[in-house]
Amino acid sequence: MPANSPERKERSRNAKPRIERAALQLFVDEGVDAATTRQIANQAGVSEGALYRHYKGKDELALALFMETHNRLGEMLSEALSQPGTVEERIHRAVLAYCTLADKDWLLFSFHLVSLNRFLPHDTRRENDPVTRFERILEAMIAAGEIPEADPALLTAMTLGIVMQAAQNKIYNRLPGPFSAHAPAFTRAILAVLYQK
Repeated sequence: MPANSPERKERSRNAKPRIERAALQLFVDEGVDAATTRQIANQAGVSEGALYRHYKGKDELALALFMETHNRLGEMLSEALSQPGTVEERIHRAVLAYCTLADKDWLLFSFHLVSLNRFLPHDTRRENDPVTRFERILEAMIAAGEIPEADPALLTAMTLGIVMQAAQNKIYNRLPGPFSAHAPAFTRAILAVLYQK
């Protein structure tokens, strides 16, 4: 079959999602360092060559999967928080969107969360990364008098920590049920941080 034939292109396109899902499962179960391209290919039911047609190796694959979720989180936070409403409504929308994303694809979400320390150094501070977006929105809320004056960087760390630490506990089976079931409690906790005296 010629390299550029429609059948081969279609097979290659179909292999990519299988490779990504297999990699995610191995990365979460064993870690990026322990997983091998051979294991990923075997679990995906493809050749190692098929993996290398899409990615230079497992590190590029892992970073691509991380950044896909990381960037989606930034867009989602901005959208939820920029819509009209009270601070409580906007925070609840953002929390619910985050939790719903987690419930929709827990494997991808788990990989993103457990990989933050590994891959965040590759994501230099930029205006559209999730943390900076959230910090800018909190700065705007402070400037508009919607929430009390405080250090936006500290508020960002504290509020994101509420949801992210709970998510870590869920990864380790310490938090029952769908993640979105806890959104009201997360919202209340974040509001308590934002309105602290």
